Amino acid sequence: MKRRITLVFLLVFPILLSAQKRNRYRWEISANLGAANFLGDLGGANRIGTNGIRDLELSLTRPAVGLSLRYRTSRFVGFKANMFYARVNGDDKLTTEPYRNNRNLNFRSPIAELSTQIEFYFTKERQGHIYKIKNVKGMKHIDMQAYAFIGVGGFFFNPQGKLGGAWYNLLPLHTEGQGLKPGLKQYKRINICIPIGIGAKYAFDRRWSMGLEIGIRKTFTDYIDDVSTVYFDNDTISQYYGPTAAYFADPSLHNPSVTPVSGIEITGAGQQRGDPTDNDSYMFVTLTVNYKIAKLRKHKPKF
Repeated sequence: MKRRITLVFLLVFPILLSAQKRNRYRWEISANLGAANFLGDLGGANRIGTNGIRDLELSLTRPAVGLSLRYRTSRFVGFKANMFYARVNGDDKLTTEPYRNNRNLNFRSPIAELSTQIEFYFTKERQGHIYKIKNVKGMKHIDMQAYAFIGVGGFFFNPQGKLGGAWYNLLPLHTEGQGLKPGLKQYKRINICIPIGIGAKYAFDRRWSMGLEIGIRKTFTDYIDDVSTVYFDNDTISQYYGPTAAYFADPSLHNPSVTPVSGIEITGAGQQRGDPTDNDSYMFVTLTVNYKIAKLRKHKPKF
């Protein structure tokens, strides 16, 4: 009987010890540094615009920074809260697609995001000894993990356009006739995003690790770049909001090669300015430095 109890203890104790170690290191804080890019109506590849990866303009990549806090509920599931800040840009001058180039719009906007995500891990952490001792055999501690994630968040944006070396906030300029066109309300600068992506990380020891995360943010607004629907009558915009608003509403190059045969001005009132059927997106590619926070013991050992 004693032998059986001893055998059960020897089998169960390592499992309990491993679980205790995992429970102690469930929390992890991360610093994120990387790049951001925009997928929307402005700029993009030399083709008709989409908000997909094929429309990515690499030259407009800008820095992104962030902080994250992760909690592992199990070996294969974790939750993470994020704070990110970045700036995204778009410029029609960078595409040779005739209609977009002739449109000649540009913008920049800050992105301040708060989000949370659930992570699904494809591999589990492998626990082992943590010191590289010569001639000591056995499984080394290693944490090479890949995961996919999806989440929800909110973000702030504020599109600006450039004129004569100065940047102007575009929302107050009503560039598509907001407030003048019946049924067209002004957009809000706070919106919802859905983070979707993949990541991987490699641990140096039980606490420190580095990783790479790639995520796209689907949004519910088409106005991160201040462009969505059709041109409004430019003279009316100038009358109500001034010549600066009229310029940003239509700074087109008036290239005759893109004017329809009928002679209708391609940037005239009612003509397509953006694509309201595709909401804007943005993406982050970040390197992460991660540190596991040890759970404090409630009671000190009595010795």
